[in-house]
Order: sequence, then C-alpha cells, then structure tokens
Amino acid sequence: MNWKALDFEQITARELYLILRARSAVFVVEQSRVHLDPDGRDETSVHVFAVEDISRSMPVIAYARLHAGGAAAEVVVDKILTSPLRRCDGTAHALIERVIAAAGERWPGRSVRLLAPLDLRGFYEAFGFRKNEGPFDERGVHTIGMVRKSRLSMCLGAYLERTYRMDAGCIDTVEEI
Repeated sequence: MNWKALDFEQITARELYLILRARSAVFVVEQSRVHLDPDGRDETSVHVFAVEDISRSMPVIAYARLHAGGAAAEVVVDKILTSPLRRCDGTAHALIERVIAAAGERWPGRSVRLLAPLDLRGFYEAFGFRKNEGPFDERGVHTIGMVRKSRLSMCLGAYLERTYRMDAGCIDTVEEI
C-alpha cells in the first residue's frame, strides 16, 4: 500500500482519473448519491489517498480530501472513502491518521471538521473528534457534524484557562498613599 498526500498540481493525470473513479464507485454507484462529484474544490485541496497495484482498474483503496474551511479557521475533510474490499481491515484507521497529520502539517493550529454517518460516530471519536451538530438527514443518511480541535489550539485554550483562573484569583494590593 502506497500512501500519498498531494496538492492538486502534484497529482498525475492517471492518479486523478483513479481518484475520481473511486469516488464515483463509492458515492454514486454504491451509495446512490447522484451529484456532480468534481465540485470546484479539488484544485485547492490536499488529496490523501492510498493505492495498491496501480495497474489494476480500481487501485485507490482509501481517499479523503482536505481544504481550508474559510472564516472558521477550520480544515474541512470530505469525500472520505475506503474501498469495499478494504473495510474493517485497518485501512480506514490509517486514512484518518494520515488526514489528521496532513491537516496539522498544512494548517497547524486549526480544528478539523467533517460530516459523518451517525453510525460511525464512535470510530471518529476514537481520533478525538466530537459531535458539534446534528443529527440531520444528508441525502437519506443520518449524519452528524464532528470537530477535532488541534493539539495547538487545545494547549492554547488550556493555557488561557489557567491564566484566566490565576488572574481571577489575584487581589490588587496596591494601597493609595
């Protein structure tokens, strides 16, 4: 298995074709989600994926797309998939670990946000994601929004909390003369 985390410009034409083919196989064919998959975000995203034997017709076994979330200072992860042949074998776990690492490298200090099927909540919580919205119906699937705070933002938050508590406990002892 060969893992890659590439900007759009770094992806070869063959890799792009295989990524789009895998996304269509999972989202359009398997999950019956009729939609325009190339949505204009691919060109500004980081693409994390694993391939096995590139000469096969469906070598992309795991994939996720990461892009800046705009004003919220978040990284958005979407188009998350694993090949049906590689589910429940640790591939999805390896994908999310690589997604978190890529987000931290590219956008240090930002939270990571994704939408997850409700039945995968526990899977994502194992990586530090926490539910922040939902559940709601997303094309027939009960879905929740989840966020994972970055270690940097968690450390900064803890520091500010400690500092605030210490300042709140201080008493001004300056006397007027």
